[in-house]
Amino acid sequence: MNDISDKRKDAEGKVMKIYKESSPAIENLFEWAYINHVAWSLALVLAGVVVWLSVALVNAENQRYALLTKQCQDKVFNTEIDKKCLRTVNSREHWWQHLGYAITHTSPEK
Repeated sequence: MNDISDKRKDAEGKVMKIYKESSPAIENLFEWAYINHVAWSLALVLAGVVVWLSVALVNAENQRYALLTKQCQDKVFNTEIDKKCLRTVNSREHWWQHLGYAITHTSPEK
């Protein structure tokens, strides 16, 4: 009876060893979890930079088009620019028109 019991314990020991080797090590389980935080934080920062650059590009194209079409020319001095007008002008109907033009026209017209 002891011989069968020893064999059973050996078989159980082997199974438990296999199970222990296949289970994740709890002490290392969350070791690399910060990588997801870094990736999502980086993605969020890059998305913020893209939005910020898009807003700046829309503003620059709005002012460029206003200067091109002479919408902000000073009423008194024809060669001067009305800077207050330049800050508040809407030279096209929608902001996406500025963005679309700026993205598709990367070099000055000749």
